[in-house]
Order: sequence, then C-alpha cells, then structure tokens
Amino acid sequence: MSYNRVVEVEASQLQAEEITRRLAEIIGEDKVARMTAERMVYEADAFTMAKQRPAAVTYPSSTEEVQKIVRFCNRESVPFVARGAGTGLSGGALVRPGGVMISLTRMRRVLSVDYRNRRATAEAGVVNLKLTQHVADENYHYAPDPSSQVVCTLGGNVAENAGGPHTLKYGVTTNHLLGLRMVLPSGEILDISGETDEPLGYDLPGLITGSEGTFGIITEVTVRLTPVPEAKHTALAVFETLDNATHCVSDIIASGIVPAALELMDATVIEAVEAAFKFGFPMDAQAVLIIELDGIRAGLSEIGKRVEDICTRNKAREVRVAEDEKQRALLWMARKKAVGALGRLAPSNCTQDGVIPRSKLPEVLTRTGEIADSFGLRLANVFHAGDGNLHPILLYDDRDPDQVRRVLECGGEILKVCVDVGGTITGEHGVGVEKMDYMSLIFSPVDLDAMSRVRLAFNPESLCNPHKVLPTAKGCVELLLAKRGVH
Repeated sequence: MSYNRVVEVEASQLQAEEITRRLAEIIGEDKVARMTAERMVYEADAFTMAKQRPAAVTYPSSTEEVQKIVRFCNRESVPFVARGAGTGLSGGALVRPGGVMISLTRMRRVLSVDYRNRRATAEAGVVNLKLTQHVADENYHYAPDPSSQVVCTLGGNVAENAGGPHTLKYGVTTNHLLGLRMVLPSGEILDISGETDEPLGYDLPGLITGSEGTFGIITEVTVRLTPVPEAKHTALAVFETLDNATHCVSDIIASGIVPAALELMDATVIEAVEAAFKFGFPMDAQAVLIIELDGIRAGLSEIGKRVEDICTRNKAREVRVAEDEKQRALLWMARKKAVGALGRLAPSNCTQDGVIPRSKLPEVLTRTGEIADSFGLRLANVFHAGDGNLHPILLYDDRDPDQVRRVLECGGEILKVCVDVGGTITGEHGVGVEKMDYMSLIFSPVDLDAMSRVRLAFNPESLCNPHKVLPTAKGCVELLLAKRGVH
C-alpha cells in the first residue's frame, strides 16, 4: 500500500468537520480550532520537512479536559498527539492523518512552589524560562535550559528529555523531574507524587521522560529547583582552527574542571550571529568557545585563570572575559539565538543531534564537513561541546526537492559517523519520525522489541502519538520524499 493510500484510508475514518463538532460539544466551542488556517499552524513542529494537517486542533485548559479528548479519541479510534510550543526538532509532534492535535499551551499555571524543599509544580504548558523567572526573587532557578527556553514548554521538555548549554554541570530534564501527572492513552489519569527526592519502587518518571509522548500526555510536572550560584565567570575563547578549539574542550574536562557550560560555534555561525547581534565576534576566526564557570565566589577567578591557561596552550588567539552581567547576557543571547540567525544565510536549515565521545570531536567535525561537501551542502556547527552533543546544521532551500533529498541523506550519513566512533543518534532532540530509520544502528531487533513491549503496556491501541521512535516497515526518509513527490 502506498503512503498516499494510507493517508486516504486513515483520514476517511471520521471527517475533520465531524471530529471538530463533537469535540466542541465535549470541551467547549472556544477550545477547538474552526479555521483551516488555524489548523495549518499545527501541521509541523520545528522539523519542517515532515508535515501533516490535523483533522482537529484542541486547546484544553485542564487535565480533566485532556482526559475527555483522549476518551473521545479512544471511542472513535482516532489517533492523537500532544503539542507544546512546537519547538521539537525531530517531528515528534507530527499528527497522523485524520488525527487530533491536543495543544497544551493554555495550561500555563505554576501551581505551587515549595522553597523549603526546593521543588515546584507547574502545568505542562508553562514556558521553561517562565518557571525560572517565577522563582528568581527567591534566588532559585530551573536548571535545564534548552536553547529554545524562551518558548519551549515543560511538558515537551519531559517528553524529549531536553538538555541545553548547562547540561554539562547540571544534567538534563530527567535529573530534575520529581513527579508528574499524565493522562494515559486509555483516558485514565496517572499521578506520580513528587514529594520525595528518592521515591521507592520503579522509577516511572525516569521511564516516561524521553518517551516522546508515546506513553501518554503529561499535564503537570513537579521539578527540582536549584539555588542560583553565587558567582559566574563567562569567557569567549577565539581560535584559528576548529581542531585547536576541540582539543581545548578535551583538555579542560581532563583537567578536572567541570564548567557550567562549554559551547562551540564555528565560522559559519559566527558570521550569522555577528550580523544579527553585533557582539564583536571576530569574523576571521574558525571557532569560538563560550566557557562558563559558576559556584561560590571564593576561588572562582583562580579556576577561570586555569581555564584561560588551557585555552592559551591550545593556541587560543584571545580570551575575553565578560566584564558584567550585560556582556554575559548578550553573549548567551547570541548563542541561544544562533540557529535562528542562520536564516540570514539560507532560507531553511535542518539541525542534527548526534552524540560522540569528546575525544573524537576533531575527527568527527572533519568527517561531517567532508560529508556535507560531498552532498553540495553548506554546514554550520553550534553545539554543546562539553558533553559531545553535536548539532551540525545543514543549510538549504526547502522549495527545492533535490536539496531536501540531499539534506535527509546527508543527515543520515552524519549520524552513521557518530555511531561509528562510539556515539549515538540523539542527545536531546529525540527520534520522532526523523531518526526512526537509524534506530537499528544502535539497537538490536531484541532491543527494539523490548521497547515496543514497554510502549504497548502504556499505549496498547497505539493511538497516542503513533508511528514515532521505533522503526516501521517503510522508513521515514522514503515516506517524506514520497509525500513531496521526490523520487
């Protein structure tokens, strides 16, 4: 059966107008999308190569309303998927043909804060940065900080086990999740208390984190709050070559120093962010490292000096230390908006997400550059160098089917290199639909079968975010190209 035929069969089970009408009766007229243009907004996440317009889009404002939507979808055998801000980069929030999109962006309340025990409970639609802002007056913050933190939501962060620049020291989402509330695919509500740091029994929050919305719909989370460090030391190290910059990364970690963040930007990214933000990045440099140390004030400047010495030994041309909070904030703004700034260089870009051993950075960056050249594509690099989480970004024009084909194939070759050197295919963006083809590079059929059995325990009818993560008979790349008419 062709992909187009699958679309036709699944979409005909219940027409969009009828689904929308009945959902409006269940949760209210103001909580469903009526305009086709409104539904078009939800046809893709930030992995824009895969698109599918939902049959209906809903905007619940409570766990109970999510439950009503899920129960309706169960009765009618309609697939459904939850969505936060749509910043996911692997197609994880892509709806199936004829399916219902459950947008959680109206569930944006911070429900409680317990400063004494350093935890907060918030709804899934709370924006990541808003939680930190909510507790900032008490000198706390929420440590996981994805580059999209000004818009990404907590529910999506849990679904993808999101990281960010400060992952190196503070860890990813799962290290800060204490409890959650979710609507299971059956419509049952599951409450996992977050009242203790080390609960007894199976680690269900750990199992659910990173399941990419295939186990159910997270509606509330209880997370760990972290005290704001007393002092920060942020520096920009400038290098003539990528090799010198990547060797410097390994040497810093080998010295026993664990920076709060250690980020690399290459010449292409420097070009884009300097044009956008006028920070004063050196346009003739091949790479820069953003190095941030934090902790107690006493001794921090001495550690900073040790890091500067390591940079100098690795032939850093200069090391600039941020003189005040304004300079530091501007530097981080340039880093966190770097991918968006690449829009100045090409109409579209596709970000990969492989992870490798830090010691392999020089080799892998050389090989990925060669691969991009062989496909006739321009490559940019901005990534979490301290923990080996690469983000090679391919620049292209989405309107050109041949460029789309080359980007998909090139991305696959880059992931194979990551696996070859002892790495894996994703660090924080997830598998979604984008990387399903490559799961077999790192997992055996027995492994994949075990994962499938776990998912079926939560999602026996496979209606909750189906056809994600685990490979299907027909691969993702083939489906995407068929949908676009590319052969």
